Amino acid sequence: MKTTTTSKGQMTTSLRLICAAVVAASALAACGGGGGGGGGGSTTNPPVGTNPPVTNPPVTNPPVTNPPVTNPPVTNPPVASNPTGPANPTAPDPDIATLGDAFDTYWNYCATPRTGTDPYTGKAYPDKQGTLRDELTFLRAWSDQYYLWYNDIPTDFKMADFAKPVDYFSKLRSSRDKDAYHFTYPSAEWDKLSNSGIELGYGFALAIDQAQAPRNWMLTIVEANSPASRAGLRRGDQVIRVDGVDLVNATEAAQVATLNAGLFPSAVGEQHSMTVKRAGVEMTVTLTAQDVQALSVKNTKVIETATGKVGYLSFENHNAVAERQLINSFNSLKAQGVNDLVLDMRYNGGGLLNIASELAYMVAGPTSQGQVFERLVYNNKIEAKQSSEIIRFEPTAYGFAAGTDSVAKGTALPYLGLRRVTVLTSPGTCSASEAVINGLRGIDVEVNVIGGQTCGKPYGFTPVPNCGTTYFSVEFQGVNAKGFGDYANGIAPTCAVADDLTRELGDQNEAMLATALSYRANGVCPAQARSSAQAMKARYPIQSAPSQIAVYHKAR
Repeated sequence: MKTTTTSKGQMTTSLRLICAAVVAASALAACGGGGGGGGGGSTTNPPVGTNPPVTNPPVTNPPVTNPPVTNPPVTNPPVASNPTGPANPTAPDPDIATLGDAFDTYWNYCATPRTGTDPYTGKAYPDKQGTLRDELTFLRAWSDQYYLWYNDIPTDFKMADFAKPVDYFSKLRSSRDKDAYHFTYPSAEWDKLSNSGIELGYGFALAIDQAQAPRNWMLTIVEANSPASRAGLRRGDQVIRVDGVDLVNATEAAQVATLNAGLFPSAVGEQHSMTVKRAGVEMTVTLTAQDVQALSVKNTKVIETATGKVGYLSFENHNAVAERQLINSFNSLKAQGVNDLVLDMRYNGGGLLNIASELAYMVAGPTSQGQVFERLVYNNKIEAKQSSEIIRFEPTAYGFAAGTDSVAKGTALPYLGLRRVTVLTSPGTCSASEAVINGLRGIDVEVNVIGGQTCGKPYGFTPVPNCGTTYFSVEFQGVNAKGFGDYANGIAPTCAVADDLTRELGDQNEAMLATALSYRANGVCPAQARSSAQAMKARYPIQSAPSQIAVYHKAR
């Protein structure tokens, strides 16, 4: 199931990670899907941009603590060599200068190696018998080699102080003011989410006003044929109770634990009750958690206007299955002769950067072919020893592995050939989604942004799996063909307007879409749009969620 969490505004992220986003301390912004390989093998897929709406580790922290979040809780492999104590109480930290290459020396040496076959690669897990110390040393060596701000990593702690690799990893970062995007996933969870768009939950997304009481948490998306839709839940419903506990006002630890358990189930088949309020009327339903496969592309339609046909689609996740869905959507719009496009990415936290570049090509068409979509700028160590990593506007599909939804590599992409596009945004529009806006502007396509300020994440990751956990540490900043990538404070809207939860996405009277159509017709932001910007700012003062990331895959 999906949730929506935003940074510097509305929160839009997958439901199971919403809790992490709200209660933990790190926020993944600008993210892209695309698995890092659950088994820890080398990856060949490209980087990912920004939100599988993200999704899933069970959360133990209460949703009443203040964001931002540092690390979504993860299930760590047990430590065989010393299950309860630190790595080695007496061993000094290694000399960073002598560590050597992390991948050649320490990768996949695990305190508790996994056995069997990785379901996503079809190969045996690469784990070899090692120690907790090996896992920590891998993280330190990798961070020193690849972390964008490696010189900022603090030195006021020791490996010997840590019994869990994820706890040690949480320290290997710059200050939160600079790096709010440092996180981990259980590898199995990440692979399921990024490759298949599947997450455990009920099939709805939430907009969150604040973590502490009083809370006003409302549904933004309800997936078709999900537990939530079958129970009759709708966009705009306010969640007021979970398993009998008052979500709006609860503050006690036991109550918060009940809320977390109900909102973020940890196993298929869990049942929890939820009471929502709609137009002043309360309704209580029982929801059973399941693995929900969310559509990344929804609501493809054509809107007839006085000046031509306008295409519309809502796009919510740059993951592997989105490749097929985007191609189908653009084929449909092209066949119907649209001459303009409204691209709704208000809840898209990012994902695979190659999916972002394909989408941008499908908007711009052949005039963009071969031009720079995004150049990835690494730390000075990496930049000194490699040529620039460039993602270009390409006319053919990358060909991500997505099961029956896979597109053959080299398949010609449909395109509209537009020199103008309108994008609907919110603070939940992150990373790979921001890269679409920035990349198109880099080749002089006019991009009008309607909605809220985006989350502000021009940074990305290459997911690194090790011993059952996939680690995300900022490795690069993305810049467009003009060399611009300085939007850490977000991309400002052309017309500011709040999300309208009273209407369904794609409804021509929904505030953001109505404003987009109006601005297209006369080039003026409606007065109500300007005033509603203040409402958005007041309503969504939360940092972005860990689901919002940009991912780039390259072989190690």
